[in-house]
Amino acid sequence: MKMNGASDKSTTYSSTRGGQKHLDFRTVVMTGLAHDRGLFVPDSFPQIAIEELDTWKGLSFKELAVEVIRKFVKDDQVPLTKLRDIVYRSCDAFRSEDVTPLIDVGGHSILELFHGPTFAFKDVALQMLGNFFEYFLETGSNGGRLAVLGATSGDTGSAAIYGLRGKKRN
Repeated sequence: MKMNGASDKSTTYSSTRGGQKHLDFRTVVMTGLAHDRGLFVPDSFPQIAIEELDTWKGLSFKELAVEVIRKFVKDDQVPLTKLRDIVYRSCDAFRSEDVTPLIDVGGHSILELFHGPTFAFKDVALQMLGNFFEYFLETGSNGGRLAVLGATSGDTGSAAIYGLRGKKRN
């Protein structure tokens, strides 16, 4: 994988097993696992200057999430105003304004990952995934339809189901 500088094009993704290469963000989100059963990983990683990192220090979780995701997902895949809407709606499902607050316990920093709707750390990703699905379906992916089958004995299923709850076009 390579590092890349600023670009107007979104990062592409390839399967860890080599069967699918250079797919756009929309395709990867709507596909899930690669056809060769590999995971999709970025083909390159954006470079971030120290000065830019310094400007991120005072940002809220929501604002920082938009900035980080924006490094991978540009207007050619999700317009900035829509990305901001997706991230903010996803974060609003959490009981903490900080989404994943960092607390001090006896001099140790602990990241709390249980403030989502199902109390599972998976809520952090799955709330956003549901909102990306909704946007991609509304803008023509899969003919506007998606079927999700959930069967689990753990917390993944409930987090996935809650991430899709109330979405249009489910």
